[in-house]
Amino acid sequence: MSIWQYANPKKFMATSAWALPWAVGLTVVCLVVGLVWGFFFTPDDYKQGSTVKIIYLHVPSAMMAINAWVMMLVASLIWIIRRHHVSALAAKAAAPVGLTFTLIALVTGALWGQPMWGTWWAWDPRLTSFLILTLFYFGYIALWSAIENPDTAADLTSILCLVGSVFALLSRYAVNFWNQGLHQGASLSLDKQENVSDVFWLPLLVCIAGFVLLFLTMVLMRTRTEIRSRRLQALLARERVA
Repeated sequence: MSIWQYANPKKFMATSAWALPWAVGLTVVCLVVGLVWGFFFTPDDYKQGSTVKIIYLHVPSAMMAINAWVMMLVASLIWIIRRHHVSALAAKAAAPVGLTFTLIALVTGALWGQPMWGTWWAWDPRLTSFLILTLFYFGYIALWSAIENPDTAADLTSILCLVGSVFALLSRYAVNFWNQGLHQGASLSLDKQENVSDVFWLPLLVCIAGFVLLFLTMVLMRTRTEIRSRRLQALLARERVA
């Protein structure tokens, strides 16, 4: 069985219709369990107090903001190489979801950073690259809206996605590239010395799973909507020709 069969819109619609209820259910369970566990059943940090609990929103949203762009990159490459319309529509569908995660990460980061750093914003390498990534999200969405021909829009937004991927990587690895700046290292790491304490780490993993599932759910729903919209436009075009 080839993965490319899901590039067929009919096959994608049938498979996503089956998967969506499961995705919605698992999303609700993980988010409720993770957030309630994190905000109400974990202690305050000895340094940061209750402010540390922003981690359950900030870290998952920041991770998904970057990973959403990576998913868009993969879908865009598939469009450029294989010309599968579902992949282009999936990338288009993911952009507003990724932008929302990015804005959540910026806002929660400011709320977390102000009491820790004494400022709402700093031109830290990771923060700056993350802000640029946000602008790329806005540009990507605007470019899709500005071009009427869908194939041309898919081509140009795919190129923009390739360029923006540089800043997605910088947002992820800026702390490793530059040994300066206010932003701390990764909250989750293979190095046990860099990980947060287990009392925060375990509910954080559940929250991350919830955000991943939320992203998957929203992309499936929005891609289905894009496919229906494309079908409707094709039918209207045929009627005008007839």
